[in-house]
Amino acid sequence: MIKNKAGLIVSLVIFIICISLFFPFPNNVMLLEARATFMSFPIRNQDGYIWLGVIGAILFIIAMVLLMISITKFRIRTFLIAVIVYAFLPHILITMYQETLASGIYAISYDNNGTCDFYGVGEDLLTGECNFVLHNRSNQDVTFEVEFLDSSYMEEIRMESLMNVAGPYIITIEANRKKSINLIELLNVKDVSNHIQGGLSNNIHFKLIDGSAERIL
Repeated sequence: MIKNKAGLIVSLVIFIICISLFFPFPNNVMLLEARATFMSFPIRNQDGYIWLGVIGAILFIIAMVLLMISITKFRIRTFLIAVIVYAFLPHILITMYQETLASGIYAISYDNNGTCDFYGVGEDLLTGECNFVLHNRSNQDVTFEVEFLDSSYMEEIRMESLMNVAGPYIITIEANRKKSINLIELLNVKDVSNHIQGGLSNNIHFKLIDGSAERIL
């Protein structure tokens, strides 16, 4: 089944390098700012190409080619398994770490499915409503501040961060619990420049703050 053992080993080493390049923990800044991605690699952002991401994507393709020419049987099956393992392995490793060794905000996970909805209710007044789910995977209660971050898709336009006008938001999540967060605020945006008049944002991102420790999710 194995035609070229050296090629197989090199392929595995390149896979490990690829996973390490943009491992999404403790922060996921590069993917947050990305406008185009390939697998886990950010290819473009608002400033142009992300060359480290481009190099990572090329390395991934090289690794897959080496893997395919290193075996003689079950190539399609092996290809699919490799892609699935590459896609899910970082999440599995992060979950294992959070459930065993992590503490504080480093034990908090987020499914990236949060939303924020804004609509005008008067001159210089907006109602903002944000919904998201956080999971504390540790065995201790965790308390932290949430600071909302604007999407890179809205260049120089403030949207999600408008929620910070009514902040700070202090949240406590009990040990080994998921918590649905629902925040509804009346926002006075009179002194805020370049803000939206209304709209819906999906897959929102924010910063968790606990003293000097910070994470971007």
